[in-house]
Amino acid sequence: MAYPKALERLIENLSKLPGIGKKTATRLALFLLEAKVGYVEELAESIREVKERIRLCSSCFNITEEDPCRVCTDEKRMKGVICVVESPSHVLAIESANPGTFKYHVLHGLINPLEGIGPENLKIGQLKERVEREAIEEVVLAMSFNVEGNATAAYVAEILRPLPVKVTRISSGIPYGGDLLYADPITLKHSIQNRRSI
Repeated sequence: MAYPKALERLIENLSKLPGIGKKTATRLALFLLEAKVGYVEELAESIREVKERIRLCSSCFNITEEDPCRVCTDEKRMKGVICVVESPSHVLAIESANPGTFKYHVLHGLINPLEGIGPENLKIGQLKERVEREAIEEVVLAMSFNVEGNATAAYVAEILRPLPVKVTRISSGIPYGGDLLYADPITLKHSIQNRRSI
């Protein structure tokens, strides 16, 4: 038996979300169908509001509602140090281990030639400009320890080599192939504290 067209459309749209297969999308769609109208309207409004209000910080490229973001304007954070990460979710992971420590620079991906992602597709050029403009003393590379993370870290280190800046990388307490997002806060904290020059 086929579902009504409107429900099928909702299932199809939900199944496009990462980690959501057809079965889970169907379960979510049926939940929303039976939910109170007030909740569904609030959910739809919160999705619309996120698309309208959230943008990238013009300095660090993290997600924010105000520009520059609160992290970039926080005077209590380390001065002269930038922690470079792959995505906004990795900022949250590092903040859970070292709250209020770093200012960040979000690359929005890793170099991955197989998927057509080169350095020009990332915020690497903006990082170099920022290091020069803000007289940064240390850049901490906090990429995942996998092929793409290693390639990106090596490329960023090479790009920054001519500049008078120390480039370090968090230590490999993060398992090879592991994603920072899934590292426990204690391991992540020790990896950051034991970072090394590259």
